[in-house]
Amino acid sequence: MSSKHQKGPDLKRFMDKKLKLSLNGNRKVVGTLRGYDAFLNVVVEEAVDDSGDGGSMGTIVIRGNSIIQFESMERTK
Repeated sequence: MSSKHQKGPDLKRFMDKKLKLSLNGNRKVVGTLRGYDAFLNVVVEEAVDDSGDGGSMGTIVIRGNSIIQFESMERTK
């Protein structure tokens, strides 16, 4: 029986880049990607709420299951 090892997401090219994240509940966050794991949990620095009042949130961790879409705000390689 063959064992298939599932790799996590490859977000290296987005590290230290400004991203816009669309989350469930019609929320949007803009910030700089500082880290991630195999479950797509992400650490976003200088995060700003982009879905309403634009309040600053600082450094936050977002669970992967609440992320709907990533959008790079900068050119990637």
